[in-house]
Formats: sequence, C-alpha cells, structure tokens
Amino acid sequence: MNIILVLIPLSLLLLAAGVWAFFWGVNHAQFDDLETPALMPLSDDPHPIRESDVQENDDSGESS
Repeated sequence: MNIILVLIPLSLLLLAAGVWAFFWGVNHAQFDDLETPALMPLSDDPHPIRESDVQENDDSGESS
C-alpha cells in the first residue's frame, strides 16, 4: 500500500513532463507543417549525381 505513495507523485511528475513537452513543441512550431516532411522522400533530387563527378572525386583522393 505504501507503493501508492510513490507511484501517484511519480505519475503526476510524468504527466507534467508530458504536458510541458507538448506545449514546448507547439510553441517551437514543431506541429506547423505535418505533410511536407512525409512527402520529401518522394520528391526528385535537385542535383543528380553524374558519373563524371564520382570519377573526379575518386581520382583526387589519397593514393595507395
């Protein structure tokens, strides 16, 4: 029965931390745009990698 004296304040502390984290997220614009991050992997790359770029990087590296 004494464990309830520990669990009730602990649960209230966790509840307060969750409420604080939610309001922090709202105030710091974490929930403003929910669709764009989900669609970003579907968009095309703005600068595709060309084979000539890869070969130049390989040639300018360290020699073994």
